[in-house]
Parts: sequence; structure tokens; C-alpha cells
Amino acid sequence: MSIWAIADLHLAFSDPDKKMDYFGGSWINYTQKIEENWRKKIKPEDLVLLAGDLSWALKLEDAKLDFDWIDQLPGQKVMIKGNHDLWWDSISKLRATLPSSIKAIQNDIYTWNGIEIGGARLWDTPEYNYNQFVVFQSNPRAKEKNTSPDDAEKVFVRELSRLETSLKMMKGPKRIAMVHYPPLSADLKPSRASALLEKYKINQCVFGHIHQVPPNTVPMGSKNGVAYHLTAADYLNFDPILIEI
Repeated sequence: MSIWAIADLHLAFSDPDKKMDYFGGSWINYTQKIEENWRKKIKPEDLVLLAGDLSWALKLEDAKLDFDWIDQLPGQKVMIKGNHDLWWDSISKLRATLPSSIKAIQNDIYTWNGIEIGGARLWDTPEYNYNQFVVFQSNPRAKEKNTSPDDAEKVFVRELSRLETSLKMMKGPKRIAMVHYPPLSADLKPSRASALLEKYKINQCVFGHIHQVPPNTVPMGSKNGVAYHLTAADYLNFDPILIEI
């Protein structure tokens, strides 16, 4: 049994007009790429970590088409919320809607074969910056951010609290954290999020959110016992990666 990870699927089966190819040619036929790579690697007994931005749907009932597509792929799946997952309703409604192969984490943990998985979305913070790795290009659908630094800090602090709520539930020796936003910069300088991951003895941390970064260009690694993995789908060339634990 193996653990795999891929984030930012950005599925749009309920709204095909929401295309991703404005992020670059690699996004053309991306769902086909994901499925082909997924089926080559992942077995029914495996686990797949989905670190946010699962679906472009705005309502939970519309996201069901995307859930069903994921459900038909091999493996058990566990997910956290991303910044574009606007369909994420109350956790009770969400869990009642999800197919049996998909689990959701919110202020709690999921345990799989003795491995504990927790996490939270996080948010923008000056503590990380990946601009040096991003190949910037115009995006006709991009909207200007109107969140003030003070408001962003409030959201970030709240997300740190949610992350700690989840991580402190872990009791076993094998621990994985999923966050959507990066927990720290590629240079692995300490951050408030990394301090929590170290405090709660996390072994592996997967995250996404960062797009338009050529594959294998971000020099992530391990620090103070925590291994960090950028798992945005386009960064992985739409090919899930194996998480060793």
C-alpha cells in the first residue's frame, strides 16, 4: 500500500467553460492526463492526498460531478479545502455528499493504516514567496486582490489555529500534514506554519496552490524532521507523486 499526492485538480465537469489552458499549454486535456497517470500508478489499496482546489464548482451539488470523477479512480482519497473550493459547505453536508472513497479533513484528522493525516488551508502571508520560480503570463480571468495586509494576516492567524487544532490530535509516530498554501518558502526559512509542523512532529507536509512553475524547479527538501512537497498538478506534470513515510 502506497501514499500518493496531487493537488489543484481544478475540475470543471459541471462548468466546462472554466478552462485552465490560460495557465499554459500544459493544461490542455489535463483531466485526461491526470486520469492516465493516476491509473498507471495507483492501486485500489493506495491512498491519495488532495491538498485543495479540487473543483471549480460554486455549489456543493454541482461539485458532485467532480467528486464522481475522482471516485471512479483507484484508491482511497483524502482532501482539504483550497482557496477556490467555494462549494465547500458545512462539513456534515459535505461528508453526506461525498462518495465513499473520498474523505474530508476539517479541524480533525484522518487515520489510514496507522498513518495520521491532518491539515488546514492556510492563507497568503509575507512569510513565503515563490515569485522567482513562477513563469508569469497574463490571465484574463485573474482578479485583483482587494484584501488588505491586516485582513490577510487575520485570516492567516485563524488558519494557523485551525492547523494546530488538527495537528494536536495526532498521537502516533507516522504523521502527514496537508496545507493548500505553502507553509514556508523554498529556501526553508522558519515560519509560523513550519514551527507548528515541527512542534507536532510531522514527518511529511504536502501543499499546492503555486501555479505556472516549471516541473522540478523548486528546490524543496527537509528541515528539522519535516519533508516538504509541492504537489500542484501542473508542477507535477499532472502525475501523482509517491510520498514516503
